[in-house]
Amino acid sequence: MSRAETADGADAPRPGGERSGGEPAGGRSAGEALAGGGFAETGPAGAGVGVDAGLTPQAGVTPQASVGADAGDPADVAAGEGRPALRWTLGFFRSELLTTFRRWRSLALLAVLAAVPVLVGVAVKIETSDGGAAGHGGGGPAFLTQVTNNGLFLVFAALAATLPVFLPMTVGVIVGDSVAGESAGGTLRYLLVVPAGRTRLLLAKYATALAFCLAAALVVAAFALATGALLFPVGSVTTLSGTTITFGAGLLRALLVAVLAAASLVGFAAVGLFISTLTGSGIAAMASTVGLLITVQILDSIPQLDAIHPYLFSHYWLSFTDVMRAPVLWDSVVKNLVVQGVYALVFGSAAWARFSSKDIAA
Repeated sequence: MSRAETADGADAPRPGGERSGGEPAGGRSAGEALAGGGFAETGPAGAGVGVDAGLTPQAGVTPQASVGADAGDPADVAAGEGRPALRWTLGFFRSELLTTFRRWRSLALLAVLAAVPVLVGVAVKIETSDGGAAGHGGGGPAFLTQVTNNGLFLVFAALAATLPVFLPMTVGVIVGDSVAGESAGGTLRYLLVVPAGRTRLLLAKYATALAFCLAAALVVAAFALATGALLFPVGSVTTLSGTTITFGAGLLRALLVAVLAAASLVGFAAVGLFISTLTGSGIAAMASTVGLLITVQILDSIPQLDAIHPYLFSHYWLSFTDVMRAPVLWDSVVKNLVVQGVYALVFGSAAWARFSSKDIAA
């Protein structure tokens, strides 16, 4: 294995493996990858990022110049130059974001989420084509009975249908594989060869998971809106309180609901990140994260355990329904955000404590 010098002049092994998920390492040098302010993707779609591809300096440039000067040498940061550190942080985030959203697995998960509101809309259209009421006279998921009167309600119905199971399961797959997948693929140690630090890497992983949460919720909302507009009439929206608001105001509330649905997964993402730092197997981390989700959902459905329900991360997930009231009832929404923040703080700190002391070379 060839070796390349790091920013402090010490020898470090040159990576030659693959990114987790089977993406081959690219061939750009660290100087080329870092000169653009981060880890630029290399090779075909799904290829590994520049830092995984190797640390070969550019021609005519010393290793110290190609890595230390461009990437944020710790000495520069200590001297008061914060811009290199910011470039490293943004570079990590950009790299993880591109890698995650270019994987076929991520695209397949988003496609499944996009199909859910389409299937729900088609099912409601078929059921009500003979003049019957959706949900058999008022039953069924929240907002489903209002879809036939206004297609905008399909956004709320789709998010209410996907948030308890589909959305968190997709997030669990992504965040569970975030650290454990790198460890299983043998690329985690190479991500830390450059002077980036474990804290920035962990923050980039978590920020990418949150970005995926938002993207997933927006995909569901967008496809639900398009399907509702095609299959059902749209116009002024009648809230759950019986008042009427304009279609534009309804769209704004639909966007707010999608953002709140994504925010509802902040705590669960932190739990999954913590689990991902506990094992070196991506499959085990994903299975454990999804298994924990199912367990918590079961506990939340048992009436005899109502004393612990408010402390479960999933208890207030459907609190966004109160946004469709006039005036908006914020009590449950605020409680949900507080619970998610507590889970993010506790399990995010636990993930940092575990990852900062983890033996990466083992």
